[in-house]
Amino acid sequence: MKRRRADLALLGNTVIWGATFTLVKVAIRNVSPMLFLALRFSLATAVLGAFFRFRSRKAAAPAPPGRDARWWPGCLTGSFLFSGYVLQTQGLRFTTAPKSAFLTGLASVMVPLLGALVYRNRPQVSEVVGVLVATAGLGLMTLESSVGWMSRGDLLTLLGAFGFAAHIVALGHFSEHMSFESLSVLQVGSSAVLALIFCGWVERPHAEWRPVVVCAILITGFLATALAFTVQAWAQQFTTATRTALIYMLEPVFAWLTSYVLVGENLSGRAAVGAVLILGGVMLVEMKPLYPRLHPSE
Repeated sequence: MKRRRADLALLGNTVIWGATFTLVKVAIRNVSPMLFLALRFSLATAVLGAFFRFRSRKAAAPAPPGRDARWWPGCLTGSFLFSGYVLQTQGLRFTTAPKSAFLTGLASVMVPLLGALVYRNRPQVSEVVGVLVATAGLGLMTLESSVGWMSRGDLLTLLGAFGFAAHIVALGHFSEHMSFESLSVLQVGSSAVLALIFCGWVERPHAEWRPVVVCAILITGFLATALAFTVQAWAQQFTTATRTALIYMLEPVFAWLTSYVLVGENLSGRAAVGAVLILGGVMLVEMKPLYPRLHPSE
């Protein structure tokens, strides 16, 4: 039951990220991407710090000793998270949006490979099959033509996908050894610090303070960052990194649903088949596991 709740919580994250995709896409036309990330993560850090500080004062019992003594795991996961975002953003300047979406989605393929290589976490057969099916669906949904040769932007985006995969794997490992509160604050805070450091280095910061920019910073800061990454830090105590990556492949499906509701964007037949395959890959893992094996925390 804990694993089911964790998977549903991660599904909620994909809904949030998919729903805010269009908002962020419009907002960064009026604000430089790195400045946007710096403001987004800084706001989320302030919100989480204030919330957990208030909650700790209200708690009846102190936190278990030793679980929050280390700060470096949170900073490490935060650096992976930041690298994924910054490389994806910079890569988008030199490649197409469909290619960026597909290459970023390849993080789901990298997660079981990284987990097996670094922590020797062998994924279930159903997880591997589900990831492959969902990846095929992602390709149909996002790529309008063949991938072709790899440009500079494609390479940067692929490296960003590696950063996202490393973040999921590292978070899954450290969530078993640290409280999710400390882990969420440290990873978001370190991402904010890195974004502020690189803000003036990789771009010339600028912003036009239009309502859409303010709304995007507030919504992504509160929901898509503070809430979402806290939920992920909690959920990965009870589910595997591979399942997390697979659930996150649903993001483009929810992004399309939001675009359809807001601006009436239709989905082609090819893309619709891709969406069905992504859903099928997730359902394959959730409903019909092959050689099931419990997560270490279950």
